[in-house]
Formats: sequence, structure tokens, C-alpha cells
Amino acid sequence: MKQSQLFTKTQKNAPKDEVSLNAQLLIRGGFINKEMAGVYSILPLGLRVIDKISDIVRDEMNKTGGVEMQSTALQKKEVWEKTNRWDDKIVDNWFKTTLKNGTELGLGFTHEEPMSNLMTSFISSYKDLPIYVYDIRTVFRNEARAKSGIMRGREFFWKALYSFSKNKEEHDVYYEKAKIAYKNIFDRIGLGNKTFLTFASGGTFSKYSHEFQTISDSGEDIIYIDKEKNIAVNKEVCNDGVLKDLGLEKKNLIEKKAIEVGNIFSLSYKFSEPFHLKYRDEKGEEQFVYMGSYGLGISRLMGTITEINNDEKGIVWPEAVAPFQVHLLSLSQNEEAQKIYIALVKNSIEVLYDDREISAGEKFADSDLIGIPYRIVVSKKSLENGGVEIKKRNEKESKIIKIEDITKEIK
Repeated sequence: MKQSQLFTKTQKNAPKDEVSLNAQLLIRGGFINKEMAGVYSILPLGLRVIDKISDIVRDEMNKTGGVEMQSTALQKKEVWEKTNRWDDKIVDNWFKTTLKNGTELGLGFTHEEPMSNLMTSFISSYKDLPIYVYDIRTVFRNEARAKSGIMRGREFFWKALYSFSKNKEEHDVYYEKAKIAYKNIFDRIGLGNKTFLTFASGGTFSKYSHEFQTISDSGEDIIYIDKEKNIAVNKEVCNDGVLKDLGLEKKNLIEKKAIEVGNIFSLSYKFSEPFHLKYRDEKGEEQFVYMGSYGLGISRLMGTITEINNDEKGIVWPEAVAPFQVHLLSLSQNEEAQKIYIALVKNSIEVLYDDREISAGEKFADSDLIGIPYRIVVSKKSLENGGVEIKKRNEKESKIIKIEDITKEIK
């Protein structure tokens, strides 16, 4: 993509009312635009990052046997009344509206109920199970106070998978697969070394659920980490009994602030019972379907990556989720830079080509702010020295390489 074709522009300063670092950097870099508190447009550069994260999540979900679909944002009142979660006294973050014929609707904040209701049309026999269905979509939550930039918004992008199993034993096998898949996701997007499987409350249907918490000073949660075991406990459930259940010793635990980037729950029959979601087993007897849910905030991950990977100049994207692999800067050498751009694209290398007629200083500042992994500069000086200047965003020193060696260097 040529940068002159982008309608977005970088900014020296973020909006005065934006206090979170992730939103400040993403707004200044032209990745998102703040429409109102807790609501952000995802701009072209930001969408490329969201798509990269989504593709990694999709790949790992598919490997577990997940099947993707697209659920609806509009939700029927009667579906949610079956679990009493339509009541504002039970769930206080609904966005609700009314159709012209008087029918009440809500904007989905999660999808346990509609997915359970949907499956009553498709599950009747043990032969229909297990089912692992997920979607990647926008959900809506009427937060009393939107904060933390895109990490806690009123409108956000996430992945939710729901498992439908014959029994607890079959569910437990998938649950362990999901743990591995989540670990793979965090490793691939560059958060693996800072993200911990964290024991949290399992509610009324299991002893524990599991969160995935990424260490960050901007986190809203407090966790206690045992680095030897590579697990953590959320402060909300951390007590002597929990520590005993897990060998965990208070002298071994480190307290850290963290961002919850994903969670997985055993739901048991909490949602299958209200919807009479049953199947006939091998003996012809009716059994309730055993369920689980597996959530992951995709726009929250973009914010978390930004919070962790930055310096005084801007964002430093991990290669797997960067909007482009290469930022190509032409310093009054457009003819030669255009040739390089075409050659890189032909070699399936994603390039943002800064062909704008602005100063070199502005181009360098924008490149650092946007944070693409490789910067290639084509200048009169570099050509006289035998090629182009190449520099990795997370390194201080650049070097000159021959034009014919660029593709090899990047790949």
C-alpha cells in the first residue's frame, strides 16, 4: 500500500481526554479513532492488526475442531428470560432497544443463551456431539465507566467459542485442548512470556475457571504468580485453601498487575437445562448437553500488545501482528523506491510505501510511531553506498544492504 493513499494521518498529540497509553499511541499512529468514550473506529492500519490477530485465533480454534459461524448482534428478549439474564437487576450492562412493532431487543454482550437456543435445532442424538462452535464479532456492553482505552470499551471485537459435549469427561478433554490453543495464540502474537494461566472463580458450576492474564502496569487485576510452575492465582480467589489445592507456597508468589486477555469456563448444565438442550444416548435415554465457553478479546489484545511493546518514539509491533512487514521510505528517490516496492509485493512481502512529499524527519518520526518491524530507506546517500538502509524497529543500528538482497534479508 502507498502511504499517500491512506486517508488517515499521524498525530503529534492524542486527545486530551484519553489517558490510556494504548489508545494514545493507536490514535496518534492512525490505527483507531475515538468516536466517544469507550467507542473507537478501527481505521485501515488498525484493521490489518485486528485481522492478523483474528487469523491466528481462527487457526488455533480450527485446530481444536472449532467451526466458525456468525451469530447475531440483535437478541430476542424471550431467549434471555429463560436464564433470567434479561433482567437489568441481574445484568446491568445491556444495550436495549424496541422495534417499531413494540418488540424488545438487546445488543448481544455474550452468546451463551443464543448459542444454546440455536443448538436445540441441531442436537438430538449422541451422534451429533461434540460440537465446538465459535464466532469472531463485535459485542456491546453498556459499561458504567469506559476506561483503559480499547481494553475496556462499550463496543469491542472478540472471539467466543462454545463447546457442547456428551458429558464431563468429553468436555474435560476439550477443555485441556483449549488451554493449549490459548497458550499457542499468546506465543504467536508475542505475549507468551508475559501471559499466565490464572486460576479464578468457577462460579456455581465448577471449582475454578481459568483466566489468561498478561503482566502489565496498566492492568486492572492483581494476580499472584508462581514462576516455577508457570501459573497464577487471581487475588479475588487467593486464600490458603486455594493455595493448598494448587502447592503453591506464599514464599514463592510474586504480586503483579495484569490484563485479562482471555478466559475459559466449564458451564456444566447451566445453560442446557433452561433450554432443554438434550440428546439421546446410546441406550435411547435423554441426557443434558454438557457445555463450556471460551472467550478472548481481540481488540483488547491489540491494546495489550501496544501497552507492552512501545518506546518513547511509538509502537513496536511483533512481526506476526504488524500491519505490514516493511515500511519503505523514499527520500526523493521515488523512481528507485517504486521498483523496490513492486519487487517486494511480487515476493509476497507486505509493504507500506511512504511516497509522500514531506520531510525526511517527518517520515522517520511517523515510521517509528507506526512501528512496522522493518524500515527500508531509499536515499541518494544509501544508493551511493551500494543499496538501501535497513533497520529493525526494535534495534538501534541500521545497515546498508544491496537491493537484490532485500527479500532474503526480510524473509
